[in-house]
Amino acid sequence: MDVFFTSEEKKELFSLYRHLMLSAGDSISWQDCLKLKKHLIKAAQCNGLQRNNFGMNPVIRDLQTAVIVAEEIGMKGSCLIGIMLHEIVKAHILSIEEVNAEYGEDVASIIKGLVKTNELYAKSPAIESENFRNLLLSFAEDMRVILIMIADRVNVMRKIKDTGNEEDRNRVANEAAYLYAPLAHKLGLYKLKSELEDLSLKYTQRDTYYYIKDKLNETKASRDKYIAAFIEPIQKKVSAAGLKFDIKGRTKSIHSIWNKIQKQKTPFEGIYDLFAIRIILDSEPEPAKEKQECWQVYSIVTDMYQPNPKRLRDWLSIPKSNGYESLHITVMGPEGKWVEVQIRTRRMDEIAERGLAAHWRYKGIKGETGLDEWLTSVREALENADNDSMKVMDQFKMDLYEDEVFVFTPKGDLFKLAKGATVLDFAFHIHSKLGCKCIGARVNGKNVQLKQKLNSGDQVEIMTSNTQTPKQDWLNIVTTSKARTKIRQALKEMVARQHDFAKETLERKFKNRKLEYDEATMMRLIKRLGFKNVTEFYQKIADEALDVNEVLDKYIEQQKRDNDTHDEIVYRSAEGYNMQVVQEETTSKEDVLVIDQNLKGLEFKLAKCCNPIYGDDVFGFVTVSGGIKIHRKDCPNANQMRERFGYRIVKARWAGKSEGTQYPITLRVVGHDDIGIVTNITSIISKENGITLRSIGIDSHDGLFSGTLTIMVGDTGRLEALIKKLRTVKGVKQVSRN
Repeated sequence: MDVFFTSEEKKELFSLYRHLMLSAGDSISWQDCLKLKKHLIKAAQCNGLQRNNFGMNPVIRDLQTAVIVAEEIGMKGSCLIGIMLHEIVKAHILSIEEVNAEYGEDVASIIKGLVKTNELYAKSPAIESENFRNLLLSFAEDMRVILIMIADRVNVMRKIKDTGNEEDRNRVANEAAYLYAPLAHKLGLYKLKSELEDLSLKYTQRDTYYYIKDKLNETKASRDKYIAAFIEPIQKKVSAAGLKFDIKGRTKSIHSIWNKIQKQKTPFEGIYDLFAIRIILDSEPEPAKEKQECWQVYSIVTDMYQPNPKRLRDWLSIPKSNGYESLHITVMGPEGKWVEVQIRTRRMDEIAERGLAAHWRYKGIKGETGLDEWLTSVREALENADNDSMKVMDQFKMDLYEDEVFVFTPKGDLFKLAKGATVLDFAFHIHSKLGCKCIGARVNGKNVQLKQKLNSGDQVEIMTSNTQTPKQDWLNIVTTSKARTKIRQALKEMVARQHDFAKETLERKFKNRKLEYDEATMMRLIKRLGFKNVTEFYQKIADEALDVNEVLDKYIEQQKRDNDTHDEIVYRSAEGYNMQVVQEETTSKEDVLVIDQNLKGLEFKLAKCCNPIYGDDVFGFVTVSGGIKIHRKDCPNANQMRERFGYRIVKARWAGKSEGTQYPITLRVVGHDDIGIVTNITSIISKENGITLRSIGIDSHDGLFSGTLTIMVGDTGRLEALIKKLRTVKGVKQVSRN
């Protein structure tokens, strides 16, 4: 039954199709056009398609994305066919085999990439870091998939202004800011990057966005007048030099202005560089000619206005790894205002606006960029799966925005590294074996340490030693994800070897003393000795900081303890004492915790920093190991987590009943040191149903006391009732939950 497409959507479908065919030109054959039309009509007659949370028709969404890819990125042919068909393949209206037979392997490959990334994305990457890892890895497999996904996100962001709920809008907007905008930046799509950032700000911080937008509108007339006065003499001089060009003033994006307001801690009125002047030359696309004319214009501008030498950015001599070429200078304009001037050719401008796709068009003239190398490092970082997968994600995001430094080997080979890279980063960049043996370097003829930061133009000779091995603190020295990954890998291999040796030594001692090794007893001993994990325990043995014979003696003690369990009460000095009540924890079936979009059964842990219990307002936080930790909404760390890692936060709420399950809670009691106060406190707790006292520690000084009580309690209702009763005890001034 023909119900999926509304009559307006059908009109839009064929209007978009015609528009796209005009944009595609001869990159799509006449035969393919007919086949595409047939498949689109078939999709329109099918009711097996799914709209997204914003009610967008999937086939129309694909066509809109294809228009952006064709007109704003500049990719044609196979890419456009792949985008138009991918939703139809997902809905099983058309099989991947049929696509392969009718349109060829290239189109089928693009569709496979899009279907795979869509499936991974549907699993909600922010919840499970492994999905996010796989999503980025899929991006890294085919550059075109990244470009299409960026275009799709731009399309969605343009369309969701008044649709869907605020939560969905914020999720999509946050992802645009933390993943898609940095990717667009790295790939040279500066125009789309700015649009994604602006729209993200518009949806997530509406008041901020419109405040800056209104301020820009208020100052537009005076800004336009200033730009005209600045441009006029340059226009005359450049025209007199016989050069063909366009010159225009370009207001900076709302998001970049907001960033400046925050970084410089200044109001809108204090931002001086609200705009930049761009001079685009109609030069012949021949490298020497292009550079010559750009430097000629530089000379004209700096003769007229005083330049700031510290603000010269020369991306003509050595372009960025994403292909970006331009000459940026900052000069003193009329009224003593600093003005940024960007000088580039038409070819360079197209690469800056359209990124990689435009670069490929000209690659007969210019060599390949360093992007393949970057993608290789992304793949390496992501494929080396370890417990720090979310750390890799954070570093990946940082790498996307990094500027570059250019350094040379003694032989004159040029290497590009992220800005802030150290000698150790450079060593690992060349080869991981060189990095592992690195002890320092000679930079411009001078001996320097591993942590020395490199600057553009440095000549670097790495020094090595066969006795050198990677150190844990190297992770604090390096800044690139490639070096981090290689160091972690080397450290893990070293630690594994040390642990195997330590474990063998321990087991040998057990045999010598004819003791039977019980894993459970050893685990309890390791915990009692204060180690956070087994790794730390074996490391101490490997470092000879823990005597193996001493461990065996304590193991025998532990066995005796396990066979003789009893309540234990320990008293301390007259000034203060500590009572520990050791007993089995009450266990019952877990309370149901609903995480994010009604997901149940996910593994989670309760955060130690705020100890949430049933009834608390909570949220989930995806940890570096990929698990979920539940925090109270008023957790002291909550604000920092939201600011720095907003994309890792997921919704959570309690469901079901709290019967049976108990949680440890620490209460802090402050008051006057009255006689019998401890007895009164413990008496109240003992009379409360469903509450057990685990430990109490009291410090008394000059007639005042400060105490901590650890109790087991089932929910916030019981806890609040107990706190009220404790506040009535004579001498108690304050009872608070830690």
